[in-house]
Amino acid sequence: MKKVIMLIMLVAVSNYGIINAQLNKTIITDKTSWHKIGETTINFLAEKYEFMLLKADKFGYIKFKVSNAPIVLVDLEVFFENGKKRRIDVNSLVKEPGESWVIKLNPGERNIKKVAFVYKTIPNHKDEKAQVELWGLKNVI
Repeated sequence: MKKVIMLIMLVAVSNYGIINAQLNKTIITDKTSWHKIGETTINFLAEKYEFMLLKADKFGYIKFKVSNAPIVLVDLEVFFENGKKRRIDVNSLVKEPGESWVIKLNPGERNIKKVAFVYKTIPNHKDEKAQVELWGLKNVI
């Protein structure tokens, strides 16, 4: 009986780790009060990635930081806690190391639940994959 209970507990803990690893939460704050919401390494196969926030958080602005390889940030969709979403055309090359332009969110759409972005990788001579970070600036109001 003890072995069965231990097995159930082991499965429950390992599943929590898998679920938790797929959800992003604010993990770093820099000196300018920007908060790193999530990060990923993107490859040459996929063209879309989603940052899921563990809990909806209020941000007035978001931006992307890119390192290791440049990307073209095509567009993004920001999903909010209230069920609304906003599609933003970007169509901008983000060099490495570099940042996208700062994207301002309207007052009614600041409780971010998820950010999905479409990108194009740019082949490089080292076949390096781009490291992409999503940053948010919290509301001051």
